Amino acid sequence: MTQKSVSDLRVKILDALSDPTRLELLEFLAQGERCVCEILPAFQRSQSTISKHLNILHEAGILERKIDGKRTLYRIKDPLVFDLIRMVDALALRQISLLTDAGKILQKSLHNSQFGAEANRC
Repeated sequence: MTQKSVSDLRVKILDALSDPTRLELLEFLAQGERCVCEILPAFQRSQSTISKHLNILHEAGILERKIDGKRTLYRIKDPLVFDLIRMVDALALRQISLLTDAGKILQKSLHNSQFGAEANRC
């Protein structure tokens, strides 16, 4: 496999995970294999929209699809995808923490500036 192929595969997987609906579908399917008839009622979206999202996840190799008569069943192909999501959550949490720390510093600075401004008025 060439470097370009590896990069293309990475992009395909990350792109498939870059949509809130698809992330919600993964959380729903974390409970186990589900039929589309079970997935649809859990989401406030049209059947065509859900099918499109399921297909993107399937094409990226994240979901497995099985036809059972008239039913189409989906399940997580490799639970390792949840490790990736947890890592993204950890990065997001780290960024939120940095923003919170920066906010505290700014609040302190504003608080100190207000006192300085009031003292200069006297």
